[in-house]
Amino acid sequence: MRLTPRSNLCFSLTLLLFVWSMPAKAADPEPVDLVVYGGTSAGIAAAVQAKRMGKSVIVIEPSQRVGGLTTGGLGQTDIGNKAAIGGIAREFYEDISSYYQDAAAWKFQRAEEYRGGGQSKTAAGEAAMWTFEPSAALSIYQDWIERDGIRVDYGKRLDRSSLMMTRSLPARIIAIRMESGETYRARMFIDATYEGDLLAAAGVSYTIGREANEQYGETLNGVQTKMAIHHQLRKGIDPYVVPGDSSSGLLPHIDPEGPGEEGAADHRVQAYCFRMCLTDHPKNRIPFHKPEGYQPLWYELMLRNYEAGENAAPWINSGMPNRKTDTNNRLGFSTDFIGQNYDYPEATYEEREAIVAEHRLYQQGLMWTLANHPRIPENVRKQVSRWGMCKDEFEAGNGWQDQLYIREARRMVGEYVMTQGNCQGLAVEDPIGLAAYTMDSHNQQRYVDEKGQVRNEGDVQVGGFPPYGISYRSLVPKRREVSNLLVPVCLSASHIAFGSIRMEPVFMVLGQTSATAAAMAIDDRVAVQDVDYDRLAKCLVEDEQVLSYTGPKPKPGIDPKSLDGIVVDNSQAKTEGGWMTSSSSGNRVGLNYFHDNDASKGECVAVYQAELKQPGRYHVNLLWPVHSNRATNASVKITDAAGEHHEVRVNQRDAQSGGRAKLGEFEFGTNAIVEVRNADSDGYVIADAVQFILAEGRRD
Repeated sequence: MRLTPRSNLCFSLTLLLFVWSMPAKAADPEPVDLVVYGGTSAGIAAAVQAKRMGKSVIVIEPSQRVGGLTTGGLGQTDIGNKAAIGGIAREFYEDISSYYQDAAAWKFQRAEEYRGGGQSKTAAGEAAMWTFEPSAALSIYQDWIERDGIRVDYGKRLDRSSLMMTRSLPARIIAIRMESGETYRARMFIDATYEGDLLAAAGVSYTIGREANEQYGETLNGVQTKMAIHHQLRKGIDPYVVPGDSSSGLLPHIDPEGPGEEGAADHRVQAYCFRMCLTDHPKNRIPFHKPEGYQPLWYELMLRNYEAGENAAPWINSGMPNRKTDTNNRLGFSTDFIGQNYDYPEATYEEREAIVAEHRLYQQGLMWTLANHPRIPENVRKQVSRWGMCKDEFEAGNGWQDQLYIREARRMVGEYVMTQGNCQGLAVEDPIGLAAYTMDSHNQQRYVDEKGQVRNEGDVQVGGFPPYGISYRSLVPKRREVSNLLVPVCLSASHIAFGSIRMEPVFMVLGQTSATAAAMAIDDRVAVQDVDYDRLAKCLVEDEQVLSYTGPKPKPGIDPKSLDGIVVDNSQAKTEGGWMTSSSSGNRVGLNYFHDNDASKGECVAVYQAELKQPGRYHVNLLWPVHSNRATNASVKITDAAGEHHEVRVNQRDAQSGGRAKLGEFEFGTNAIVEVRNADSDGYVIADAVQFILAEGRRD
């Protein structure tokens, strides 16, 4: 994590951002009310709102395609709770539904054959649809642009070395110049890019990487080896090119400096990938090919992972209309190119193009390997090879898009920083939209652990909270820096909070909000930091934005401190295997619990170790949320002071137990160990909490 020095030095800011004396080129556009740099979903929503408020607007898109990830393959909308989405964002998903009402939209499948893969309509009679093809999303945005007469200038990249700005602080951006020489003048600016290039060029404070937990009083930020539960490699994988020979060097893409101190800040950003749009329709399928420049050693770790016991295809292959998919990362070695994007946020355009090309080479090689390599299990090869790229999507790239999934890059450090506390209940005083997704970070590095095996680090998935408000102040720079810039994508948030906020419909919401605030700042002749919040909120509500959540909230978990004795929660347990995190049951202990997804039998182990105040005999209880899908024979092993193992089978389906099983009374020293395992279980095994109560008559 770093805060750019230039953002704190007025002298440096003045030197870096100077007023040009040269006149504008004849071809330069006339000054407008608002310039939106970045034609992402946030940028298009902002432009639509600006037009509705009677403002002139230009969208500058560095590529040749608007919509960012929404038109770039992310058709399985990530949001969590769709009740959080209103305004222009909801209009988009309603237009998606209308698009698919036309029989002509169904070319490779009948409408009645399609199943939405968990993202179906929110409620009976609702008009929105949440899954779609990239081409459908692009068609809707192009219709909006034509309908509203929005000017979009394509293929224009910001000259990041110089802006036209006032010298006094807080500065105002007068104009921005493109590499091609055009100058765009406006009263207000919005940076709607995934990279935050405009905010950085304007001298606004920002950060890259993970903050230390201590910086904002968080627990899920920084290095997170203890959270390494999901998307993890199998145990015992050798890290060296020649197994057992350290002199042969590490396999590619293993970080020799990892993992770092638990909870500490670092420079790493979560992994990127392409959200592939695949099809199994023979008339539309392009088989996976072996790319030129294929690097076989890049996939050796994956092959060893399969040889260590992995047996499934490493993807989430979500169904889209017309027998297509939105395909995303899954398991320990997949489409995420872990650790190969650290330089991307600050890189030059040419360097970014090289990083994108390397990601594409990696992913093309990955898919060919999965479909063809003899060391891949036959069932996986058979499953993967029936799919391929789509002839009718991203035709210029033979089915491959240019839009890389930039999960995070720069993040502004503005008037207010959204943190884990906001996600989990700390309300803001000026909400202008809601976020509703789990705090979700993909893996950020591969490293060699103390056992000499390869592990992934950085994956965090913690939810269980209702939709929460995003502060208006998180969209604006610090008051002393820039007075006419809003940032709806690279907004001011810690790494882990951004992991919850960073969803496309939320970016649309924040784009609309930013344009509304920009229009009000123009009308009132004030800085964006001084926009009247009450008037802004009133306007947003009138435009059907959702500023507060009034629906049902998940039941809070039981506070471990409220229970007798010593309670070890699952968050303190050491785990092996493919445990998953959930908080859907209210009678859990703490924030969440682990479950084995009724899979990977014999591989999931959760080890609870308690530090006891004194030796003696203790009652040991297992605590968990009961449900009808639970195992009736979850295995629990207790190790006593003599090292003897005691196995108890627990019926976690039994509602009469109340989610509490007495495992017995055991003699311990100052430490106690209890293990929950899923071997031979007949349902979902839950690892939540273990309670140790000193037996009567043995207390000091």
